Amino acid sequence: MAGGGGPAPAPKQDELQPHPVKDQLPNVSYCITSPPPWPEAILLGFQHFLVMLGTTVIIPTALVPQMGGGNDEKARVVQTLLFVAGINTLFQTLFGTRLPAVIGGSYTFVVPTISIILAGRYSNIVDPHEKFLRIMRGTQGALIVASTLQIIVGFSGLWRNVARFLSPLAVVPLVALAGFGLYELGFPGVAKCIEIGLPQIILLVIFSQYIPHSLHSEKPVFDRFSVILSVAIVWLYAYFLTVGGAYRHSPPKTQLHCRTDRSGLVGGSPWIRFPYPFQWGAPTFDAGEAFAMMAASFVSLVEFPNKVLSDKCLCSLLELSLQSQDMQVKCDTIASISSQSWYWLAVKCWLQGIGILLDGLFGTANGSSVSVENAGLLALTRIGSRRVVQISAGFMIFFSILGKFGAVFASIPAPIFAALYCLFFAYVGAAGLSFLQFCNLNSFRTKFILGLSVFMGLSVPQYFNEYTSVAGYGPVHTKARWFNDIINVIFSSKPFVAGLVAFFLDNTLHRHHDATKRDRGYHWWKRFRSFKADIRSEEFYALPFNLNKFFPSV
Repeated sequence: MAGGGGPAPAPKQDELQPHPVKDQLPNVSYCITSPPPWPEAILLGFQHFLVMLGTTVIIPTALVPQMGGGNDEKARVVQTLLFVAGINTLFQTLFGTRLPAVIGGSYTFVVPTISIILAGRYSNIVDPHEKFLRIMRGTQGALIVASTLQIIVGFSGLWRNVARFLSPLAVVPLVALAGFGLYELGFPGVAKCIEIGLPQIILLVIFSQYIPHSLHSEKPVFDRFSVILSVAIVWLYAYFLTVGGAYRHSPPKTQLHCRTDRSGLVGGSPWIRFPYPFQWGAPTFDAGEAFAMMAASFVSLVEFPNKVLSDKCLCSLLELSLQSQDMQVKCDTIASISSQSWYWLAVKCWLQGIGILLDGLFGTANGSSVSVENAGLLALTRIGSRRVVQISAGFMIFFSILGKFGAVFASIPAPIFAALYCLFFAYVGAAGLSFLQFCNLNSFRTKFILGLSVFMGLSVPQYFNEYTSVAGYGPVHTKARWFNDIINVIFSSKPFVAGLVAFFLDNTLHRHHDATKRDRGYHWWKRFRSFKADIRSEEFYALPFNLNKFFPSV
């Protein structure tokens, strides 16, 4: 034979096989019940605190000026939102999902809050401060009413019954778009100050991905603390640009996004202040405003479990046989951790309602949900310890009371947070896609449901948002403002639309065929419909302080 070479050796049989389905994934260092050493846990908790600050500052910054408030009011709202987020996070980790999930502000509630701001009953108020207080009280009343929806649904077990019809195929669009659907908060935010945002992305990728693989160090410092290291460097760089006069002649918008001294939070924050219920006055109640907020609460009810599913996936990407929600020590993984018992979903629903109730009582101008960015941070650090998130809740409460100190960190330029979102939202979206390993991707039924639901989940909200930006109101514009708000809020949510389409198609197209049950992955999911089906559930999700004696897990 020419060249003296023989035929290429036939590939081994195992080389032709696809990657096997795995309930547990490797390389996570600490899981739910295996906390890191205290010094490391404190640093990791502070890192979670830094990440959640982005949404905590961005939402009040967008809403408070429209409500008539200034820097003082904005600083107080940020403090209040941070304080309530700390309480809600502790509640969820202690008595709710028992997962390392950070609870923070939710963009889902921004639309109904803006609708309340634009309500006619506030248009004749001349004094800005009085207008702010009146709108805040109206928002409080709407949140208090809206919270009852999730509390009732949670206690009644209604959501648990709906969730029984979910399969891995239906969950993919829900969880994937909970991350990918937030793309407008990523690079568009980076581009508002590209000389700060782009270096943040590059440094974060280098610290978390390239350096650890180059150094081969036994102590994972760069990948575990890549957020703190990269944010510190870029923030210092932004400070030097600010004091060096780089933005002295820039347009006001550029200065707002790039300078480190334009947030107004440090000057507006008191040194010490304790947020307390009804600090803005007695809440006011309006039926139309309450219906609008209830629509957001319903969307949040659908989105929240799926954000938590992504959190479960990402927090337990571990297969340590250390012996420790996942450990003997083995962590539940992307699968078993994500589809635990339906009882767990019910518990989560009512406790999220309690969180929204606290938002209404304290006056945050916004509702609460699981922080998507913090779920992404779990994947980046590969640490899903519950103690770390509880420590981060301590930082939230501490810095919300010591206002000046918290305001310093809250004044980090928004493009830095947007750069972090590019990685974290991508991780959460990828967690949703990972459920496809349990589905038959060679099935045309699977391709149809997956493709149509994802496409409609992106396309329908895009239409609603474009229409609103041009016309100033949503596509549904009748004389009943409450009805308009309900429809416009619901169909502006990408995960909701995608999940609705996938859920309907998956439960109506040939669902009783034996082959279909396997194609949609339902045969795998059925193992986790009972809390006691997995012997690890009691160990990792049981209530603390032996409260299970009074509130049994099933």
